[in-house]
Amino acid sequence: MNIHEYQAKEIFKEYGLPVAPFFVSTKATGIGKAAYELDGGPFVVKCQVHSGARGKAGGVAVVDTPAQAEAFAAKWLGQRLVTTQSGPHGKPVNRILIEKATSIKQELYVSATIDRTNAHLTVIASASGGMSIEELAVTNPEKIFKVAIDNLTGPQPFQGRELAYKLGLTGKQVNQFAKIFLGICKMFIQKDLSLVEINPLVVTNEGDLLCCDAKINTDPYATYRHPELAQLDDPSQEDPRVARAVAAGFSYVPLEGDIGCMVNGAGLAMGTMDIIKNLGGAPANFLDVGGTATKERVMEAFKVILEDPHVKCIMVNIFGGIVRCDMIAEGIKGAVEQIKINVPVVVRLEGNQAHLGEKILNECGLNIVSARDLRQAAILAVKAAKSN
Repeated sequence: MNIHEYQAKEIFKEYGLPVAPFFVSTKATGIGKAAYELDGGPFVVKCQVHSGARGKAGGVAVVDTPAQAEAFAAKWLGQRLVTTQSGPHGKPVNRILIEKATSIKQELYVSATIDRTNAHLTVIASASGGMSIEELAVTNPEKIFKVAIDNLTGPQPFQGRELAYKLGLTGKQVNQFAKIFLGICKMFIQKDLSLVEINPLVVTNEGDLLCCDAKINTDPYATYRHPELAQLDDPSQEDPRVARAVAAGFSYVPLEGDIGCMVNGAGLAMGTMDIIKNLGGAPANFLDVGGTATKERVMEAFKVILEDPHVKCIMVNIFGGIVRCDMIAEGIKGAVEQIKINVPVVVRLEGNQAHLGEKILNECGLNIVSARDLRQAAILAVKAAKSN
């Protein structure tokens, strides 16, 4: 789960990380008033959306006066910000953050995430802040430094100081960085996060470190332990179809193809999309309806798939283990009857009670084609999508 920058900065303050005083408002007049309270510009104004690359898209600006800050807010509030990371539809701008502009001598990068190869919390840092860490990893990987945090001992102050020296920091900056290093590690562990990122972490003209940006991703599987983080969720920033899927208990990721996919099991879903692509088709989504799919969940999955207007065919690939294929077939039949699906549906059932499921589908008299195996199902789905 993503949270907004202003929410992340509140958590930063909780853990003693240095951030500039800021205000957030849902109204342009509120931003203008906040600028006066900050007592003199210039100011930085930022659209609050769940997306990176805001600055390149015009969602971040430096302004000199409260009137300019208010004008920026008036321009963006209620609009959608399209960035290279947001997708073509962008993200709705409902809040604007304003803070005093910082005099910047140097920009650094620091983040904490899980290195899944080594199963360690890892802190990543670079003296080349302000740019995409992915680009830097390709063009100048030697400029990226990593520190693995031992699972037993946790982060140590000396690790923070060593990393500070590698970044070229000196004097009081070394201890300031070590404090930030320990703070983000403590925050990461205590809050069950999946990412903490500060880009840029700046050295001011006065020689102090300041977190000019803040990004936090939470682990959705640990949210039940942190109701205070769950309250920070902003559903307006997510695709409504994804929100419906989460509420119904299955995983859904929209893609750009025209063959809707409904599969039970993430690995099987990936394999289904691969074979569709190999046969010249294009999946419209990833959808894992779950290993214990119910009739009701199957019907809801159909509804979510059909909210995509580009879907020309739906391919269902079910391997019955715990779940019974005849129950899935009843769900498919009920969905086609209730929703009045006007695109062809190709179904492959295998495993527990598959023969009963095929019998139900073959005798229902609806626009449903039952396939013998996965390859035949994919061939039929690709053919149906191209001819529909």
